[in-house]
Amino acid sequence: MRGWWREITGLVLPAVCGGCGSPRVELCARCAADLAGPPCRVRPAPEPRGLPTVHAVAPYENAVRAMLLAHKERGALGLAQALGGALAASVRAGQGRTDAGVPLLLVPVPSARRATSGRGHDPVRRTAVVAAAALRRSGTPARVAAVLRQRRSVADQAGLGGRERQMNLAGALAVVAGARGLLRGGRIVLVDDLITTGSSLAEAARAVRATMPGEEAEIRAAVVAASPSAFESNRS
Repeated sequence: MRGWWREITGLVLPAVCGGCGSPRVELCARCAADLAGPPCRVRPAPEPRGLPTVHAVAPYENAVRAMLLAHKERGALGLAQALGGALAASVRAGQGRTDAGVPLLLVPVPSARRATSGRGHDPVRRTAVVAAAALRRSGTPARVAAVLRQRRSVADQAGLGGRERQMNLAGALAVVAGARGLLRGGRIVLVDDLITTGSSLAEAARAVRATMPGEEAEIRAAVVAASPSAFESNRS
């Protein structure tokens, strides 16, 4: 019900820019330019073990931070188009020229059920769906494979350091039963809206690898934004 209500109110209420708050536009040209990249590899320090190669388009600050929070927490669902386009650029940056015909499987990192229920939507999955569509339009076969689930409850990550987040998330994710066949034969790209310590993506990669023992699964990751320290240290 809450997600339906947000869809309706988004059509009838006056829009403001999700990045800077300018009136009468959902995303102004200046804030949209902050999502233009170019995408590059990002690497948090310390880097958690098992973290795949990650690409992002922008540092998590200023207008980009405001856009992600507006989409995630305040139901600015129209921002999914711009955020999904940025995510698609990150996905492309992490792919080589080999196996171009092999489909990309965008695997969203799941939020806790209580968080999704409270927000009335799943922001990462919504963004992934837009990114997959953008990739297909550019000739890259891609689809969303929402195969990860939380197998146990975890504490709120806010305020936790890197090591604490790793302990909080250790063993928390699993691939849903019967999804192994879906993952085989595709290029797996874990997707999220943001990377800070890398703990969530490292746990997601562990869960995917665990369902394919003995196989060399190629796993990469893509996000919209990264913490400024992880972004700037790898921009060159």
